[in-house]
Amino acid sequence: MEGVPYAYTTSFKTQSFLSSALSSSSIITIHQKRHKTILKSISRRNLVICASSGSSSVVKLLDYGAGNVRSLRNAIHYLGFEIEDVQTPKDILDAERLIFPGVGAFASAMDVLVKTGMAEALCSYIKNDRPFLGICLGLQLLFESSEENGPVNGLGLIPGVVGRFNSSNGFRVPHIGWNALQITKDSEILDDIGDHHVYFVHSYRAMPSDDNKEWISSTCNYGDDFIASIRRGNVHAVQFHPEKSGDVGLSVLRRFLDPKSQGTKNLTQGKASKLAKRVIACLDVRTNDKGDLVVTKGDQYDVREHTKENEVRNLGKPVELAGQYYKDGADEVSFLNITGFRDFPLGDLPMLQVLRRTSENVFVPLTVGGGIRDFTDANGRHYSSLEVASEYFRSGADKISIGSDAVHAAEEYMKTKVKTGKSSLEQISKVYGNQAVVVSIDPRRVYLKSPNDVQFKTIRVTKPGPSGEEYAWYQCTVNGGREGRPIGAYELAKVVEELGAGEILLNCIDCDGQGKGFDIDLIKLISDAVSIPVIASSGAGAVEHFSEVFMKTNASAALAAGIFHRKEVPIQSVKGHLSKEGIEFRDCFRNDLFVCNHYI
Repeated sequence: MEGVPYAYTTSFKTQSFLSSALSSSSIITIHQKRHKTILKSISRRNLVICASSGSSSVVKLLDYGAGNVRSLRNAIHYLGFEIEDVQTPKDILDAERLIFPGVGAFASAMDVLVKTGMAEALCSYIKNDRPFLGICLGLQLLFESSEENGPVNGLGLIPGVVGRFNSSNGFRVPHIGWNALQITKDSEILDDIGDHHVYFVHSYRAMPSDDNKEWISSTCNYGDDFIASIRRGNVHAVQFHPEKSGDVGLSVLRRFLDPKSQGTKNLTQGKASKLAKRVIACLDVRTNDKGDLVVTKGDQYDVREHTKENEVRNLGKPVELAGQYYKDGADEVSFLNITGFRDFPLGDLPMLQVLRRTSENVFVPLTVGGGIRDFTDANGRHYSSLEVASEYFRSGADKISIGSDAVHAAEEYMKTKVKTGKSSLEQISKVYGNQAVVVSIDPRRVYLKSPNDVQFKTIRVTKPGPSGEEYAWYQCTVNGGREGRPIGAYELAKVVEELGAGEILLNCIDCDGQGKGFDIDLIKLISDAVSIPVIASSGAGAVEHFSEVFMKTNASAALAAGIFHRKEVPIQSVKGHLSKEGIEFRDCFRNDLFVCNHYI
């Protein structure tokens, strides 16, 4: 396990546990105080979110330096609650309400809980039927044990073993995306959900049984029915992430934080029945020639205007655009940092600030890529890719995208057949889980007369090449498409899955910025080859291109940039078209939202 991440500090006295805590969890306690109520209205959605009338809440947080706990902090602030750090297990026992957002690996989380005395306090708190909300790993740790790097004993409060999803039945693992709930009993905190999707990201799950059925408040189907939430008395836990589930997720948090608040039931009726196809907005971010951080868009990776000035194409400000796409219904927002900061990634303060500011008001998953790798600064201080990634996670990222570094790691692995554990891909996935690591593949189509002309996987193309070639292979590139490498997209995808990637972002240099549609041949090749989710990218120019890629390939999501930035194809138009084509998507109707903020 790696040491304390770069620039990280904590008020928790037990510093020695930070190493394992990188992959563990955070605990939040809420204390109520009476004070003056102030009503503020914010124009957003048709949902009332309000802290307890006549009272305010101080939310105490114990942050071990785990993944993106910032998003939960922001959601709680958004709902009108304040946050302070927990210092000791006694803070758990004294809590009026307790939120446990587990992040990372089961074993590491349990190790920290036991060593700090939190496990005993947590068990006592829950056994006394005190108000509790566990999130994701915070649900799994309540069970007897987990198979993740195990078996590993859990808190043992709920009968059952947490096991890995079965990918042999064709379902992709990790389970990433927006899925539907089947509510089995009155859960209180789920009352506003209705038939709406919520956001999941996990590889392990707990299964229903006769022994734990009295705990189950909802299930979700992904190959099999697994436990999506539990409730017994005042104890609640959810496998999904409410802080990443938009309006619906905020309603879950509000109902737990303020049980006396009036449920609105004003969310529009949803149609969720299964895992939805995702529509992702991508923002290529870099500095322009004046030093300003802007969103740009390439034409086959060329981001400069074809004018006399040859200036960087400027399509808007990153934080503002991300906020707009959230309002428009984007299921995720992806930032690709193409500025550089290659010599000192942790010096990229503007990009870190973009993440922090975006996560304050955008409650869907955020991915960031660009420059996340090992490096040594001018003073000879070495920083691991894990330390770099940790800073991005704490700034608001939910997933890290790795490009060139993953190509080099895959090439080395293909030569040696040895997993060193030292690559950025392996380091980050080991600590944060493979669901937190996306590998971005940038291939270029190379036409062939015969499939035997190269040692790499070839395909018969749908459209012949410029000289009538019927075959092609997809050569991977690095350094923004400027350098070709001796490895194919097919081979790279297979290797990075083995090394720990949880998702693949599949670009295509030939299609980038062309607006003629995704490279269906490429996407089908890769999505059929791996068992992890694949995001289709490059080439979208019309709503029909989204339905085409979902109907003709096994892509789990489709990403676009320029057509959204230039307002040529709005996100809602894409989802409207998917609805007509009978493709499941996450409905995101938004109107006015009123938030009650309370101050002492």
